[in-house]
Amino acid sequence: MRRRILTLLCFAVLGSAFALGQDNQNDRRDLRRDRRDLRHDRFDRHQDRRDFRNDRRDLRSDRRDVRNDLRNGDRRDAARDRRDIRDDKRDLRGDRRDLRSDRRDIHYDRRVRRSDRRDLHRDHRPRG
Repeated sequence: MRRRILTLLCFAVLGSAFALGQDNQNDRRDLRRDRRDLRHDRFDRHQDRRDFRNDRRDLRSDRRDVRNDLRNGDRRDAARDRRDIRDDKRDLRGDRRDLRSDRRDIHYDRRVRRSDRRDLHRDHRPRG
C-alpha cells in the first residue's frame, strides 16, 4: 500500500514539474499573439483612415454637385445629393469613432505587450 501511494506521489510531482516547466513557452506564445493582435489593429486603423479619406472626398463631391444642381435649378437632384451628404457625414462620424477606438486599442495592446515582456525578462534574471 505504501509503495502505491509513493508511486502516485512521484507521478504527481513529475507531472507538476512538467506542467510548470512549460510556462516559458506559453509566455513567448502570448507575446507572439500580442504582436499579431497589434499588427491587425494597425492594419484596421490604416483601413479606417483610407475610408475616412474616401468619405471626405465623396462629401466634397456631393457638395459640389448640390451647388451645381441648385445653380441649374434641379431641385430633385439637389435633394438627393443632400441625402448623400447626410449619409457621408454619418459615415465620417463612424470612421472617426473607429479610429478613436483603434487608437485606444493599439495603446492598450502596446502597454500590455511591454508589461508582458518586462515580466518575461524579470522571471529570467539571475538571482543571487
